[in-house]
Amino acid sequence: MAIYQYKREPLSDDEVNRLINVCKKPIEKLVIITLLDTGMRVSELANLTKENIQWQEKRIVIYGKGGPYGKKTKRRIIPMTDRVYALLSAWFVLNDKIGVSKRDIQYHITKLANRAGITKPCSPHVLRHTFAVNCIKKNISTRTLQHLLGHDHLTTTEIYLNLSPEDACREFIQKW
Repeated sequence: MAIYQYKREPLSDDEVNRLINVCKKPIEKLVIITLLDTGMRVSELANLTKENIQWQEKRIVIYGKGGPYGKKTKRRIIPMTDRVYALLSAWFVLNDKIGVSKRDIQYHITKLANRAGITKPCSPHVLRHTFAVNCIKKNISTRTLQHLLGHDHLTTTEIYLNLSPEDACREFIQKW
């Protein structure tokens, strides 16, 4: 009897572009791009405040999953891309926190995926998975990715490393 391990399929570059292009409201663009460019968990984005941002260094300080006794005390730092920096700067001029619940973030993503015509499952975790795959495509080391995702064990990070068959074939042809 074979044991089947579910693997989330990351979004393709085309699907990512379609998802971004259907954003109409600032909060929609902020949610999609921040999750795609940081790999944050949905709860980490929902709890983000001005105090989490190191503006000069262009970094986000996250107190995420894990830590002693299951408390959210594990600290990590995530660099901001230019587009995340621009979106968060604009948002936090008017707001002290993101102000959107985990459930609302999930709702926005589902609604936008439908609007973009994406038929495969699309959730905050699929965007996290897409971030991980894009890091690997950019030759970011698995150790660095482990830190960015906030994993204690490299084996946890490796779950995110399933590339699409097209990506695997493309890399083989480029490097062979």
